[in-house]
Amino acid sequence: MNDVPPSGAASADVPGDPVPAASAEPRREPDDRIQRSLFGEILDWMLVPLLLLWPMSIAITYLVAKSIANSPFDRMLEDRVTVLAQQVREVDGKTVSRLSGSARDFLRADDVDNVYFQVLGPRGELIEGDRDMPQPADEDKPQPWNVQFRYAVMRTSEVRIAYTYIDLSKQNGNPSAPVEPRLALIQVGETLDKRTHLANQIIKGVILPEFIILPVALALIWFALSRGLSPLAELQRRIRERRPDDLSPIEYGQVPEEIAPLVRSLNDMLERLSQSIQVQKRFIADAAHQMKTPLAGMRMQSELALRETSLEGIHRSLEQLSKSSESATRLVNQLLALARAENQTPEAKAFEPVELCELARNVVHDWVPASLNRRLDMGFEQPGHPVMVTGNPTMLREMLSNLIDNALRYTPAGGSVTIRVRAEEEQRRAFIEVEDTGPGIAPSERPHVFERFYRVLGTNTEGSGLGLAIVREIVQQHDAAIDVFSNPRSHDPKFPGCLFRVTLRMKRRPSFIEDIG
Repeated sequence: MNDVPPSGAASADVPGDPVPAASAEPRREPDDRIQRSLFGEILDWMLVPLLLLWPMSIAITYLVAKSIANSPFDRMLEDRVTVLAQQVREVDGKTVSRLSGSARDFLRADDVDNVYFQVLGPRGELIEGDRDMPQPADEDKPQPWNVQFRYAVMRTSEVRIAYTYIDLSKQNGNPSAPVEPRLALIQVGETLDKRTHLANQIIKGVILPEFIILPVALALIWFALSRGLSPLAELQRRIRERRPDDLSPIEYGQVPEEIAPLVRSLNDMLERLSQSIQVQKRFIADAAHQMKTPLAGMRMQSELALRETSLEGIHRSLEQLSKSSESATRLVNQLLALARAENQTPEAKAFEPVELCELARNVVHDWVPASLNRRLDMGFEQPGHPVMVTGNPTMLREMLSNLIDNALRYTPAGGSVTIRVRAEEEQRRAFIEVEDTGPGIAPSERPHVFERFYRVLGTNTEGSGLGLAIVREIVQQHDAAIDVFSNPRSHDPKFPGCLFRVTLRMKRRPSFIEDIG
C-alpha cells in the first residue's frame, strides 16, 4: 500500500517554495484556559463575603447603638413631661402652671444639651415655656396622658421632643359627666448631643476591636489555608522527585481524605500506563525478533546471488529473495494494521450502519483468486434479507479478511472454506462465521491463538502470527465477541477443521413513525 504524503509535506520539498514566517511561532490553542490558584480561589471566596459583611455589621451596630442611646434619655424626657403635666391645672376657667423654681431647675438641668419646654392651653395660648417650640401635627395627637416622641428642628438644631395632652375638663367635677374636652399640650424637648455622644462611645467600643480582630482573622485564614493545602505541595514534591521510569503507586496514607480519590485515580492511571508500556515493549521486542528472520533470509539470498555465476543459481536466489521480501512486507503490513486497530482516533471510531451481507460478499470476492491458486473450494452463505449492524466498515473488512486469510493458509489443497452470515432476529444478534477443513485448533490452544506472534506448535505454515490478534482487537472495538469451535461439518478425524464465529449486535429497526418520517 502506497502512503500518500500530506499536501504540506509535499509542498515543502519544492525548491524555492517560501515558508511562512508565522509558522515558526507557537500557536495558542483556542481552548487553552488560564490556570487559577486553588489557594487564591478559596481565599477569594472567604475574604469577599467577609469584607462585604464587615461594613454591614458596622451599619447594624450604628443603628443598634442609636437605639440603645435613645432608650434612657427618652425615659428621662418622659419623666419631665409627666412632672410638668402634673403641675398644670384649670382654675376659674383659666389654665395655670404651678411650676416652682426647683421644678424649673429640674426641667432645665442639663450640662450638655439644651432643654426646652412648653405648656399650651386648650385654645393654643402659651401658658409657660418657650414660645417657638414646633407644634405636633393634628394626626399625632395621642390620648390624654399618653406620652409620645418625635424629632423636630428648633433654632437650627435637631431636637427630640416628648409630648402629651391632658384633659382639663376632667380635673374638676364628675369625670363621667359629658363635658366637651379641653386639651392642654405639654411638651419637653432636648438637643441630641448626649445621645450622639453615647452612640459614638458604643460604636467605638464595638468597632475598634473589629479593626484588631479583622487583621488577626485574615492572618489566621491565611495560615489555615497554607496548612490545609500543604499536603498538596508535599504530594507535588514527591511526584516531581520520582524518576521518569518510576510508575509505582503513589502512597496516599498521609494525604487528606479529600485528596485520596485523586491519588487513587492517579495510581489507576499509572497502573494502566505501566501495563501499556509493558505491552508495547513486548510488542516491539517480538516485532524485532520476527523481522530478523525475513531480513536475515533476504541478506543471505542476496549474498548467494552475488556469488552465483550461473543464471539458474541467480534466478533461484532471486526467487528466495522475493519470498523473503513478501514475508517481510506482510509482517510490516500486519504490524501497521494492528497499530491502526489499537490506536483508533475518535473520528475513525465513528460507527455507521453497515449491511453485513454486502460487506462479506465484497470481501469474499476479493479472496476468490487466492482460493483458486491454492485449489480450495470457497463458498459464501447468506440469509435472504439484509443484516444491519453498527460498526466501522473498514475495520470489519480487515477483520473478515484476516479470518479468511487464516483459513486459506491452514486448509490443505482440495479442502473447502465457507464464509457465512446469519442472524437471530429475536435475540438481535448477527453472526459472521468462517469455516474451514484444516487441521483445526486443540481446545487448550484456542485461548492463546489471539495473542500476538503466537503460533500453534507443529504447524509449518508461513505467517506473521498477528492476523488473529488484529481480529480480536477489532472485535473488542465493536463490543462484539469471537469464539473458536471445531467444524461441525467435517468428518475427517485428521482434519477436524475450525469454525471462527464473530457475534455482533444488530442495529435496531426503525419504528413505524420513523419509517413515515
